[in-house]
Amino acid sequence: MSAPSHHGPDGRFLNPWPVAKGDDEIRRQFWRVARTFLLARRPPNPRPSQLPTARPEVAHPTVDGGEVRITWIGHASTLIQLPGLNVLTDPVWSTRCSPFRALGPRRFVPPPLALDELPPIQAVLLSHDHYDHLDRPTIEALHARFGDGLTWLTPLRYAEWLGALGIARVVELDWWEGARLPGGRFRAVAVPARHWSRRKPLGTNQRLWCGWAVVPVEGEVDADLPEHADVAPAGVAPDPPRRRPRIWFAGDSGYCPAFAEIGRRLGPFDASLVPIGAYEPRWFMEPSHMNPEEAVRAYRDGGGRGAFVSIHWGTFRLTLEDPLEPPVRVRAAWDEAGLPAPDLHVPRHGETLQVG
Repeated sequence: MSAPSHHGPDGRFLNPWPVAKGDDEIRRQFWRVARTFLLARRPPNPRPSQLPTARPEVAHPTVDGGEVRITWIGHASTLIQLPGLNVLTDPVWSTRCSPFRALGPRRFVPPPLALDELPPIQAVLLSHDHYDHLDRPTIEALHARFGDGLTWLTPLRYAEWLGALGIARVVELDWWEGARLPGGRFRAVAVPARHWSRRKPLGTNQRLWCGWAVVPVEGEVDADLPEHADVAPAGVAPDPPRRRPRIWFAGDSGYCPAFAEIGRRLGPFDASLVPIGAYEPRWFMEPSHMNPEEAVRAYRDGGGRGAFVSIHWGTFRLTLEDPLEPPVRVRAAWDEAGLPAPDLHVPRHGETLQVG
């Protein structure tokens, strides 16, 4: 049986699409990258008033019925609340996304929700091993609080790293593999993304990267009746069973053909969490991060339905664009595409979107 196309012959992982040919060569241009970032004139950091925060509307212990709540913590960190299930994506609560406490990108605004204010968390979805997505202090704090009651879902080859922190409840998945989430009503499917991985002491692409789709367990719907349904007037039929929600978390990704396949196989989605920032200079970032126009295109490829939730912007300064530019461009691209205005969401840090 032949290996999947994203498994390289040397044991490393790769992006298998023709559009990604040459991605690794671009990343190896160290001196050109260094020159670009050292000599570039950067727009100023946003003032606090330009990144207002919102008070999270988090459900405790979780949501009821067919409701979904998505709270943006910042960058790629979100709290997804589904009936009977609370999930974190790429949790980063640290002040810096860096291996060093005193160096590296610093948050523009503090996390809008403290770790000890979180409701019970049953699962964490990790997309890849870069420091702005895999944050050791946050992971240690979550493990200290929730212990083995918390399931960690990762792409391939993360169990050893997490195991060194004392975490044993790890589920590693390859692209298109899925596993039931705690509670048994939903499953998480690791989906393709065009990205890369590197974290010392390992070399480049020794660990896999992915996005995630959270979908109902196949063939099941929510048959719960609304409150007081037993006293409905005679002759009034009860509400039909609710369709359980579907969520797509794109992780980190350059634009690629996989998005249409994700939509076909696992959509339509009620909410798509799509990165819109960290995209300049384009010659270097295009293989790794979408710009806002590509993010809207990815949403349309994935089915073009439900809430578009903008993530991965306005939290850390990672690249050369103005940190406040992504929302402006994504709104323009959305309007240009003629998509429904109510479906576009550019949340404030801490803002909670209610779906359903």
